[in-house]
Formats: sequence, structure tokens, C-alpha cells
Amino acid sequence: MRIGVLCSRIRAEEKLLFESFVRRGLEFEKIDDRELVFDLATEPARFDVVLERCLHHSRALYALRILNQWGVPTVNTYEVALTCGDKINTTTALIAAGVPSPRTLIAFTPESALEAIETLGYPVVLKPAVGSWGRLLAKISDRDAAEALLEHKDTLGSYQHAIFYVQEYVDKPSRDIRSFVVGDETICAIYRESSHWITNTARGGQARNCPVTPEIDRLSRAAAKAVGGGVLAIDLLEHPDGMVVSEVNYTMEFRNSIDTTGVDIPGRIIDYVLRVGELEAVPA
Repeated sequence: MRIGVLCSRIRAEEKLLFESFVRRGLEFEKIDDRELVFDLATEPARFDVVLERCLHHSRALYALRILNQWGVPTVNTYEVALTCGDKINTTTALIAAGVPSPRTLIAFTPESALEAIETLGYPVVLKPAVGSWGRLLAKISDRDAAEALLEHKDTLGSYQHAIFYVQEYVDKPSRDIRSFVVGDETICAIYRESSHWITNTARGGQARNCPVTPEIDRLSRAAAKAVGGGVLAIDLLEHPDGMVVSEVNYTMEFRNSIDTTGVDIPGRIIDYVLRVGELEAVPA
């Protein structure tokens, strides 16, 4: 059985996954997306399953599209990457499935974006449709800030800044919750705590174990199902009216969550990869 791991720069997460493969006696092949050349007319030697761990959304998306077209099972699939890699796609999928999420308005011009912002009422959060690690997020507290930021984005002129994703600001208690779903199970969760309104651990948030309550489990699994399932990290906010799902991540980072939760996250991912590839796990 051939297992591939699609990756680029090897981070702590990939090293942990590789170590887990080795402990199980499983052979795998690293597929470096910086060296990949796909001949769309000729299918290469087939992998039984490919685990996607790319840093770049566009590379992951198109590689998964080609692999799935060739019939290669992947974790996660192209459809999941397409949905989760774009916040508009994610939010529309969550709403369609009835999963509670922050109120979100989409606009295509600075003028309509300003109208959307004032419809929601200050403060609001302006996010890029595509992006991660809490980058390019802005909390807008008044009209002057809104006009200045919208002008900056319009002047920058790139596709990244041409779509305005405007979301209500949730006054969370200096933390959010990230849960980890593998297949149909919420395996663990963490609080990400910070005095700053952005709580991503990539931006300095501190991880602490969060018990998986029935509500967290229900919402996490519902969100995962809404986007197509697989190996996913779900970001939840403690809204005054009840917990909501803000984002779903398809190439999740977990280095700060293994010791924090006591759960062997890379091992659980590999269990799922083996199931997808119809492999039989070798005892560790």
C-alpha cells in the first residue's frame, strides 16, 4: 500500500505525523509541492491514499482536485478544501446546514461594504475571504476607521481585497474554542486565550484544555458534516445568545494541543488516513 503525504516546508506537525507513521511501521512517501509537476493527460503511479499538509491553499486545492479526479483518496478532499479555504464558502455551507454562526454580510464595493458595516453596527470584524493565522483581520469600531480601512483595501486593488466579508463582532470572554474532529468524532478541544481580541495561537494566544461538552461535540460534528467531513479544526465562539461556529480549518495545526489535551492527535489522524485508504493499521 502506498501512502503519500503532500507537503512543502516541514513543520512540527508534519514531523509528528512522520514519527507516528514510523512508530507503526508504515512506509510513506513525502510529496513536495515545490517539486511537483502534474501531467494532466497522464496519470502517474497511483497512491492508495494521500494526506494533504500543504502550507499554500492554492497548491493544496489544485493538487487535491487532480488527485481526486484520478480517483486517489485524499485527506481531506478537494471539495472540503474548496469549502474551508474560502470563508464565504464556509459560512454559506454552515448556514445551509443550520449550524449557528456569527451574522455575516458580503459586499463587493467600498460603498456597499460601508453600508453593510453600519447595518451590523459597530464594532464589526472585516476579514479576507481567503487567509489564515489571523492575518488581515480588522476590528472596526467607528465610521472613520471603516472609511479609512475600506479606502486602503480599495487602493490595494488585489482580488484578496476586492471582496468584503463583514462579520458581527462577538464579545467573547478573552478566548475562543478550537475543537478537533476526525471522521465522526470530536477527539478533543482547547481554549485559545488572549488579552487581544485575536486569539489565534499563531498570534500569541495561549492553549488550555477545554472539556468536550455535549454542546461543543454537537456543534463541532455538525460543522464538520456541513463542509464535507474529514480531519478538521472547528473554531467556536461563546456568543451571548449561545455558542457559534466561526471557521472550519482543513489543514489543521495541532502542535500546541497534544500535551494540552493529552490526546495523540497525529495518531488519530493516521488512524483516519488508514481507514480512508482501506489500510489495516499496524500495531504501534
